Amino acid sequence: MNQHIEKEYVKRIAKLAKTNTELERKLNELQKKYEKLLFENEKQKALLESLSPEQIRKGKQVEQKVRTLRFDMATVLFADIQGFSKLSGKTNSQLIIDKLDEIFFEFDSIVKKYKIEKIKTIGDTYMCAGGIPIKNSTNPVEVVLAAIEMKQHLEKVQQEYNYEGGQVWDIKLGIHTGPVIANVTGKRKVSYEIKGDTVNTASRIESASGPGEIVISVMTFELVKEFFICEYFGKMPVKYKGDMDMYVVKGLRPEFSKDGQGVTPNEAFRIKYGLIQFTDLQEVILDKLEKELPKYLYYHNVKHTVDVVTEVELIGWAEGISDEEMLLLKTAALFHDVGHIIQYDNHEYYGTVIAREMLPKYGYTPEQIDRICEIIMATQLPPKPKNLLENIICDADLDYLGRIDFIPVSNTLYKELHEQNKIGSLNDWNKLQVKFISGHQYFTKTARNLREVNKQKQIERISRLITEDN
Repeated sequence: MNQHIEKEYVKRIAKLAKTNTELERKLNELQKKYEKLLFENEKQKALLESLSPEQIRKGKQVEQKVRTLRFDMATVLFADIQGFSKLSGKTNSQLIIDKLDEIFFEFDSIVKKYKIEKIKTIGDTYMCAGGIPIKNSTNPVEVVLAAIEMKQHLEKVQQEYNYEGGQVWDIKLGIHTGPVIANVTGKRKVSYEIKGDTVNTASRIESASGPGEIVISVMTFELVKEFFICEYFGKMPVKYKGDMDMYVVKGLRPEFSKDGQGVTPNEAFRIKYGLIQFTDLQEVILDKLEKELPKYLYYHNVKHTVDVVTEVELIGWAEGISDEEMLLLKTAALFHDVGHIIQYDNHEYYGTVIAREMLPKYGYTPEQIDRICEIIMATQLPPKPKNLLENIICDADLDYLGRIDFIPVSNTLYKELHEQNKIGSLNDWNKLQVKFISGHQYFTKTARNLREVNKQKQIERISRLITEDN
């Protein structure tokens, strides 16, 4: 009897598990349909808002002037100025409005500094978003830095105001990271209206925070926790997603703070930030290479650049270089062949020209750019590196000499040179390869340990392919 009951329980559990799996599948389908409908609804609302009452009444068809964009990762900030209502009943209202305008003007300067997009002000609430209109992976860090400066500015305003009865001016900040839908209007002066769950969640977080607090969602926390001291704040219920953890930002971590107050980033912060920002720079350069490199570059293509960037990181960590050296090295690897866009011969020099033009936009100092250009020029053949970073990039650039895929890779280089009439027959190429590899040496201990043995095998393999001239 017990065995029979046990079997029935097993059957019921199995049936429930199957039903649960099916429900989860249907729920996922419904969620996708809901998101699609929400997106379409936002587009229609934007169109409706662009019509005049007369056009709506007559049902007149007009050309849509609102563009709708989707950003997969934006960081939305709501800042609510506290104390406005307390002051308005005791002080000249125009003076209060003027002071609020001054505060918002300072906020505009802060968000501009961090390349954050101001969305709008609603009464005494300021709204902005990072990652719009230019997508980037660093926007959560930038928005939190802006929030810290906003809070610091309000503290300064309060000290200067010295209003009777104690503290009046204060600020509450709420931040959340996620996808947003942006309705874009205007040509000369472009404005963005953002909507979606991310915006709603950021607003609710701001409402839940207390005076003087910067409260962030767990999504933002995971993206900024390496840089900032954060304390657990509590949970907030989110529709369809359960409870969401929230954290209070206390300031920069001591190792990243210039002034010891957790407000001003130092050089260590800038380097770590640069390593994250490198992802955005890499995406821009690889896209540029994909679109602009000549079609005959079968070897010096996007894949080769990615290989060199990957290899300098591998060798660099093994050789014990610093974070800043890694940033300089990876950047040099990214640009070392970009000069092929301009000219095949002397492409290293043209790579430095492009680097000098682009890198200041990403916060690289003149001294860093000079070092990056020196590293790029070290890849000219024959390689003559003068220091460890140049040793590493030279080894990474010719890493294929000691890899098992040497033959197919070297054949792509032959094809590239042959189509430009820079090399004759394949037999001539093989002779040249043997000569080059025989005279080549890896400069770093890491590359010698990884590749030197295989490199000697390549000489034997190619030698067998060579036929003697009659």
